[in-house]
Amino acid sequence: MTSQSLNPQSSFSFATMKAYLLSLAFLLCSLAQGLSTKGLGTTVKVFHVYSSQSPFRPSKTISWEESVLQTMAKDQARLQFLSSLVAKKSVVPVASGRGIIQSPSYIVKAKVGTPPQTLLMALDNSYDAAWIPCKGCVGCSSTVFNTVKSTTFKTLGCGAPQCKQVTNPVCSGSTCTWNTTYGSSTILSNLTQDRIALSMDPVPNYAFGCIQKATGSSVPPQGLLGFGRGPLSFLSQTQNLYKSTFSYCLPSFRTLNFSGSLRLGPVGQPPRIKTTPLLKNPRRSSLYYVNLNGIKVGRKIVDIPRSALAFNPTTGAGTIFDSGTVFTRLVAPAYIAVRNEFRKRVGKATVSSLGGFDTCYSVPIVAPTITFMFSGLNVTMQPENLLIHSTAGVTSCLAMAAAPDNVNSVLNVIASMQQQNHRILFDVPHSRLGVAREQCS
Repeated sequence: MTSQSLNPQSSFSFATMKAYLLSLAFLLCSLAQGLSTKGLGTTVKVFHVYSSQSPFRPSKTISWEESVLQTMAKDQARLQFLSSLVAKKSVVPVASGRGIIQSPSYIVKAKVGTPPQTLLMALDNSYDAAWIPCKGCVGCSSTVFNTVKSTTFKTLGCGAPQCKQVTNPVCSGSTCTWNTTYGSSTILSNLTQDRIALSMDPVPNYAFGCIQKATGSSVPPQGLLGFGRGPLSFLSQTQNLYKSTFSYCLPSFRTLNFSGSLRLGPVGQPPRIKTTPLLKNPRRSSLYYVNLNGIKVGRKIVDIPRSALAFNPTTGAGTIFDSGTVFTRLVAPAYIAVRNEFRKRVGKATVSSLGGFDTCYSVPIVAPTITFMFSGLNVTMQPENLLIHSTAGVTSCLAMAAAPDNVNSVLNVIASMQQQNHRILFDVPHSRLGVAREQCS
């Protein structure tokens, strides 16, 4: 408000001023609640699967050691799953990624159908399709999408262009159906369409798998939303609305409140964020590859063979950012070099192991920083991104490990713990990935 507008001689009456202030208050309130200008950008809350607002948190309290072992087992399976995706079937056996469990660790609220039905869907940025358990599903959870109650629900036939984008579609009558696997689960879905909204911007005719039958325990109970780069992903299906651009800030897995955020569209993204180029792997176009050129522990650049970091579309080798893996995995030569320098800088404290972690301490330590050196972008990890602590605070472990050696694993995976409390920008039109420090826990 300028000084002129406060002048008694101005044309603003008290009633006009009151109306103006009420409108301004409403606007600010709307912005605070995440409302957006249609098509420009919006912000969506994200929370961890084990947070107090999640119905998926464990019903039983388990020890810290047991939770670490369970998480490491799921991460091991997730790495096998990612490894099975990166190259031709002849290079990496598909079977090694079939009967496994992945762990999409973060969830968003989605409103599906007309009138909207609220579902808590897992966010997976290394997958494309969306699946939603539908009414009548055999083997699904109790929370399902009631297709009968939605006036905008539609089943897609084999002639629909989306039917050509799913894996191994089957035509039974007039419905496009397909079988797929996700971890230890087998999923039978009908290809369908309906309205979906993560914010105030509804997306009409969103294509997704309406689950009819599921076996196993890997399917996220209320569905999965893929944010990969493929044709059926949320990114591709909302291209006109959000311009294939999004970012997220993942809260710490210890945070109990709904504090993380998913920001959709180019508007509102950090204007001065440092970025690195996104790379394309035509054999697995969904994954977000970047060039990792080196790693520093403290101020020292550790000695890592170039082949351990190099991007190779033929074999699938390289480095990706993945929201579904919890702890960063590096191919063995890279991890061993980082681990050895980390131990050296910590000092003479006794090193022990816990599950897949081989660098644990039972005494307080001062951890050095670890810096990932990408093309045009350095990301320095602070202790909160590097160390996992026991509940009692007695044991701490370096929260990184070597990639599984029982499969042809060639991926370095920058995982969710190392991404926590950073704004990670995925800008596909400009082929760049950005990272900026941001507190969201």
